[in-house]
Amino acid sequence: MAPASYSAGAKWFHWITAALLAIALPVGFVIQHIKDSDKTIFYTLHESAGLTILLVALARLAWRLRHPPPPLPAQVPRLLQRVAAAVHHSLYALLILQPILGFVATNAWGFPLRGESAYLGFIDLPQIMEKNEGLAEVLQTLHTIGGWAILVLLVLHVAGVVFHQAIRRDGTLLRMI
Repeated sequence: MAPASYSAGAKWFHWITAALLAIALPVGFVIQHIKDSDKTIFYTLHESAGLTILLVALARLAWRLRHPPPPLPAQVPRLLQRVAAAVHHSLYALLILQPILGFVATNAWGFPLRGESAYLGFIDLPQIMEKNEGLAEVLQTLHTIGGWAILVLLVLHVAGVVFHQAIRRDGTLLRMI
């Protein structure tokens, strides 16, 4: 018997988030290696993808509250259910917290998303604070840790998908495609 499937809306939110992460994470990890004269486009792309992830994550969370996910198949052991829930809840939290940390850090560095580095390249966002390099360094460190944490959680998530599809063969993957 095939497991219950996620709603079409949940699937759209999932795959849009995956696509945005496929942009934000690699760009974020390589920015430090780009020469200064070429960084603006990378920052604009990274920050725009990040803030869009925030908007999508909030909409996704609202959707999820109104459209609960289908239960996992009964044959999935309780421990695996708990691990899956922990990974999903952690991802949701970081998909909301990470862009906020990045936005505040950018402002603290004295580079609000305006002009050349505006959101999506043309939407100027408000400057929320004056430059504060001490705060910026702390926020940047937290943002970097968050990026690595998201990457680890994504690896765990994909490993779980592969485990369920290739080893358990319980149809869990089919719930999201």
